Amino acid sequence: MKDNFKKKLSNDLNLLVFALALALVVFISIDTFMQKPFLTNPVYMRFQLWVCVVFMVEFFVQVYLADNHWRYFCRNIGFLLVSIPYLNIITQFHLQLDEQQLYFIRFVPLLRAAFAMALVIGYVSTSRIVGIFWSYVSIVCMMVYFASLIFFEQEQPVNPGVPDYWASLWWCSLEATTIGAPVNPVTVVGKVLAAGLSAMGVIIFPLFTVYLTDIVQKYLRRHRAQNAGTHPGVS
Repeated sequence: MKDNFKKKLSNDLNLLVFALALALVVFISIDTFMQKPFLTNPVYMRFQLWVCVVFMVEFFVQVYLADNHWRYFCRNIGFLLVSIPYLNIITQFHLQLDEQQLYFIRFVPLLRAAFAMALVIGYVSTSRIVGIFWSYVSIVCMMVYFASLIFFEQEQPVNPGVPDYWASLWWCSLEATTIGAPVNPVTVVGKVLAAGLSAMGVIIFPLFTVYLTDIVQKYLRRHRAQNAGTHPGVS
């Protein structure tokens, strides 16, 4: 009973993390589309600060709920590192970073959302293989979206092949599937994204194979079981 409560509480916390991070995604998306400077938006900065605080509190609650506290802390310390409100720290201490660096730092807390979503999907999945598959798919979809925002922000002012956000999203989707896009990035960030998305696509394709193999094996086992029940004398 106690273990079930811990598992449910852990899953509810992951849902909370994902919901808050989704709100951050909406903020970032609106500011990117409207090309608003986020550092001068006090509402966003305050909201991100409290979201990061919740993320850090959630991490230590998860540590407390874990059977082995120290092992969980060591294995998941990355969750804590991406939950730190770096933007607020930078502005508070007046650290000098250029606008491009600050834009990337803004996406750091969203990595926590991708992992939270993957954990929730894994929890509700009935099969371990299916859970792993959909967890990776969800992470890939979120990464493609984040990459499309970054690519649009970097390439749209200088690349005529990226007239709007949808061209950026289409480019990222093609790169992630390793098909390749007809638009060539001209910025360093765009070229790095091209390499990263292609590498991610190469990693995800074997998971499709494992997933389809699992489906075929289940179908064959069910078919054999039905035949054995219909013809009990046949071995």
